[in-house]
Amino acid sequence: MSRGNPEPSSQSRRNAELPPRERILAAARALFYARGIRAVSVDEIAAAADTNKMTLYRHFESKDRLIAEYLRELASKADSIWDEAASAHPGDPRAQLEAWLDHLCRSMADPENRGCALANAAVEIPDKDHPGREIIERHKRGQREHIATLCRDAGFRDSEKLADQIYLLLEGACANMHSIGHEGPCRRSRDLLRTLLDSQAPKPGG
Repeated sequence: MSRGNPEPSSQSRRNAELPPRERILAAARALFYARGIRAVSVDEIAAAADTNKMTLYRHFESKDRLIAEYLRELASKADSIWDEAASAHPGDPRAQLEAWLDHLCRSMADPENRGCALANAAVEIPDKDHPGREIIERHKRGQREHIATLCRDAGFRDSEKLADQIYLLLEGACANMHSIGHEGPCRRSRDLLRTLLDSQAPKPGG
């Protein structure tokens, strides 16, 4: 028995109220993350945004430029988590680092999580001349440097090495989530990170 047309979701209703450029970006975000940037066509993005290719190309001169803007938005959103942690724990670099790690590990535990969208895109964009590649690399380098700065400010021993360990553990956890799933070793990421931080914490009175 037919159930008729389903009620549009609140997200769909909100997207319908957006200007065309924002609708196109919202559609690209959902489709790129769910299926990968190479698997999604411009026609599909335009249809999902309730517009057409002519309008899409008026706002983004090519699919690659749309991809770059998608990645730029992702990087900006990811960077805002650092700002939230700093606001929640002013003057406490370890607490800021812990809050950021907690956020990432909670996100990885979400069954809908398909890993880091920027890392996923990096696999699909090996070309150094692609407009999105520089955005990915700049963001990833900046993320690692932010970790190192907080480790150093918190007084951890060998902060540069610790930053690399944290960074690689997180990147590896995301890859593990892809290969094995959420119930694999990646589920232990937060415990492993906590143990790692405790092992490098400054000695009392040191």
